[in-house]
Formats: sequence, structure tokens, C-alpha cells
Amino acid sequence: MSAFSIPLSGLAATSSSLNVIANNLANLNTDGYKDETLSFGSVFSGLQGTSGNGDPIQIGNGVQTDSTVSNFSDGSVNSTGIPSNMALQGNGFFIVQGNGTTEYTRNGNFTVNAQGQLTSSSGQLVMGFPAINGVVQTSSVLAPITVTDSSDFPANATTNFQMTTNLDSNTAVGTVYSAPMTVYDSLGNAHNLTINYTNTGANTWTYQVTIPAADVGGAGAPVQLATGPMTFGPNGQLTAPVGNVAIAIPGLADGAANMALTWNLNGAGGTPTITQEAATSATTASTQNGYSAGSLTGYSILPDGTVQGQFSNNQTLVLGQVAVASFANNQGLTQVSGSDYQASFASGAAVVGQAGVAGNGKISGGSVEGSNVNLSTEFANMIVAQQGYEANAKVLTTLDQVSQATLQVIS
Repeated sequence: MSAFSIPLSGLAATSSSLNVIANNLANLNTDGYKDETLSFGSVFSGLQGTSGNGDPIQIGNGVQTDSTVSNFSDGSVNSTGIPSNMALQGNGFFIVQGNGTTEYTRNGNFTVNAQGQLTSSSGQLVMGFPAINGVVQTSSVLAPITVTDSSDFPANATTNFQMTTNLDSNTAVGTVYSAPMTVYDSLGNAHNLTINYTNTGANTWTYQVTIPAADVGGAGAPVQLATGPMTFGPNGQLTAPVGNVAIAIPGLADGAANMALTWNLNGAGGTPTITQEAATSATTASTQNGYSAGSLTGYSILPDGTVQGQFSNNQTLVLGQVAVASFANNQGLTQVSGSDYQASFASGAAVVGQAGVAGNGKISGGSVEGSNVNLSTEFANMIVAQQGYEANAKVLTTLDQVSQATLQVIS
């Protein structure tokens, strides 16, 4: 009987559904895995005529698999604390390359190879935009992201500094308050300047900037670099000098270039940072723009995919930017090994861009995206598939009994 093909198609369909459910459950803890479901359609054999009122008599011929649908919603973000790991939340895929093949993945469980490049667990290179001197080149061809650098971060000589200092208005004439200030020369060597404030009377002080004699090739007492009077108004605000104080440091003993410093006496909005009030003399903050040479000590991934290197001199430098690819039709992607996909005619070509831009998702560094498989949903689907399998098996058994009865009548 041809009717046997109908329950057999049902058995095959429910068996395929159980296989998909089993695969989802098996990948419950697979990073970046996307839940899949099967879509079924009826097999129509054709018209068998019409009824007395003209309605068509249509007989189905079983069931077939129409498509596999992937759920590309976000999985949970699981923090790992590993700087090379990334979780993409929102639209898009990481781009990886290996053996001349470009693939796309949501599995951000990346590591670093011997060359310092970010790689997937299968050894594919994570692709992105290179950086030159800390500037990302978004118009360049994608390249592997390197997160280690054998070169040092070059030293930078101090050219200006600022101090937030209060001088006690109640101190006696002749009282000296000293505040240290560290600056760096062109070789990255530190020099410890001292700013001495001496009370000379009501609302009047003098400042004196000195450097150790050994720093400029001398011996004995510190060498004076700059000096001058300071006056304050009745509200304790600095009235003179106004703006900046120029300080020159020639003839450094270490052979570095001569230094020309600017002591900025004004803060944001032009408000002086040196005050004279009835409070203990103290320097509460100081800043300067120089630093010594430094080596790379670590890196982190920012939400836009920027790889930011941290150096031993407390400086940061952009090392590159992880690229993100998006597609017109994610369902058209072809799944390959692991959690990777390849573009197809149905998916459309990859649109390569930056995380957080043009609808692309953002990246969480030091984390991975977990599977989005819902355990409760899969168990419910499994029960439905099991009942469908049993029902089709029962139909098959019934047809077998009917066919046996028919054969007995004939005999």
C-alpha cells in the first residue's frame, strides 16, 4: 500500500527533529552556539477530483523538512577575566581566517599564539583593522590582530606641569613650604624638582624652583632654575604672576636635550591653582605631561573592538581594532566546523565594519558568549517529537494490520 510512505515520512521527520534537539542539548555549554529548529512542510500529491459541490479533493502524501532555522539571539555573557576573550552582544560576527578561508563566528573564546596574534581555538587568526602609531586604519585591508609588542613605548619629555597648592595665610614671615615635582627628560630619566614657597609678608610670598646639582653636572646645593614673587588678593586668589612661569633646564648630566618647562598657574576656566587661605599648606594634586620609556604589560578590549595596550609607564596605545561582519540574511549562512559559518549566495556578502557602528553589536572584553539553547524549551520539544514518533509508528502498525487482514480476505 502506498499509504505506508506517509507514516514513514512522519517517522523520518520526527527522527530528524529529535536529532536537532539532541544536537542543541549536546551544545548547551558550547560558546557562541546558536539554537536550531526544523521547519516542516506537507508533501502534496495532487488533486483526486472534486466533491459534489465542486470543492477539490486534496490528499496529502506525508511530510518533508523545509528548512533548518537558527536562533541568532544573544546568549548569556560569561565573564572569564581572560583579556583575549570577547563576547559580541547584538548583530554581527567575528571574522577569522585560516588556510586561506574566511569564516565568521560568535565564539569569542580566543587565545594568543606564539606570534602574539589573537586566534580561535582551532588556530584561525582573528581579523581586524591595523593601527599605526596608535591610530586605527579603518580604510586598510583586514589583518591579524597582534596584542604583543616587543618595542618599548618611547619616552616623552615634560613640557608643562601644574600643581594645586594652598599656602597657609597664618604662617609667620620666613616660613618655607616645599613641594616636590617630578619631570622627565628626552631620555625618559626622572628629575625631582623642588618648589620652595617662602612667606615674605601679608599676602606675599616668593617661589624658588630648584633641581639637584648632580642632575646638571654639579655638586653641592640644589641649583636654582627660577624664582620670583607671588601676591594674593584679599580672597586668597593668586594675583601675580599671571598665567605661566617659564623654567629652563640646560646642561643635563645624562646627555638629554635641554628642557623648557611651562609651569601653568591656571586651571580650567582660568582659575589660579595656587591659593593662600587659612588652612595647612599642602599640595593636593600635580600633573605633568612627560613619562619614561615603557614596555607592554597587558591589553584590554573596548566595547568598539579597540585593542588598547597598557605599558609600564602608565601610558596606553591602541594596537588595533577587532572587525565585525554583518549579513543581509543570517539564516542563509552555511554552518561549518565548530560554531563557524561561511557566507553563501543566500546570506549575501559580508559587510565589514566596527562594533557599535551601523547596527553592529558591542563587544564585552574578558568574556565569552554562551550558548542560547533553552533547556526547558528543548525538553518540551523533545516530548512533542517523541509523541509524534509514537503516533506515526502506531499508524504504521495499524496499516500493517489492515494489509494483513486484506491479504487474508484474498486468500
